[in-house]
Amino acid sequence: MEKASIYYKELLSELTSISRQLLKENLIGIYLHGSAAMGCFQPDKSDLDLILVVKHSIPDAVKMAFMEHIIKLNEAAPPKGLELSIIKQEFCNPFLYPTPFELHFSPAHIDWWKENPKSYIENMNGTDKDLAAHFTIINAYGIVLFGNSIKETFGNVPKECYLDSIWADIQNAHEDILEHPAYIILNLCRVLAYIKDGLILSKKSGGEWGLLHLPQNHHALIQNALQSYVSEPEEAFPFSSYKAQLFADNMLAQIRPLLPT
Repeated sequence: MEKASIYYKELLSELTSISRQLLKENLIGIYLHGSAAMGCFQPDKSDLDLILVVKHSIPDAVKMAFMEHIIKLNEAAPPKGLELSIIKQEFCNPFLYPTPFELHFSPAHIDWWKENPKSYIENMNGTDKDLAAHFTIINAYGIVLFGNSIKETFGNVPKECYLDSIWADIQNAHEDILEHPAYIILNLCRVLAYIKDGLILSKKSGGEWGLLHLPQNHHALIQNALQSYVSEPEEAFPFSSYKAQLFADNMLAQIRPLLPT
């Protein structure tokens, strides 16, 4: 997590300290995942992704105190902010899908928090299919910020659960590629890399896999997506809507038949 360490080491240290103070012996571990753990962190456009694992349910008063600190820490986070979930150990190992969570935060929910903190604390729980993808990344690349080892804490995520989890990100690729071309192009590549070769890749590595394994007529599109993704700030790139959607349709045609039914 070289770039994340350089820019946000103090923030991660403070988050760890606050979590230990508030959750005390209930806290099993804090785990960094996403781009910061996979070696492709971009300060201007990556968020910091964390999973906290606890033994027991958390009282609302503790959740409230925790969230008050997280909101302040989010102000010092990357532009895309912090994203974290708290999950009970019993749902991590053995893995349960879809996975229940105790509390979740991302910048997408700040307005809800500001308008009604009590409602947020009482209702920000449930199940989240995305956790299958997060746990898969943790098992492959995760970094322990505090607590038990990854092997002790997280069970195996079945392939069908991981695929179902990541399908949500790409199922509307034909439309979404026009609005978020770099993200969708690279995401399609890494999903196909997993289906074909069993590889768990970052978006950057997914694009590099695509250049090695996909037809030549797609290479310019993938190369431009990679260039846009790694540039700081992210560069827009010109592309043909027809070719982009053709690429999306071709990739979905390869992926869809291999998804769990």
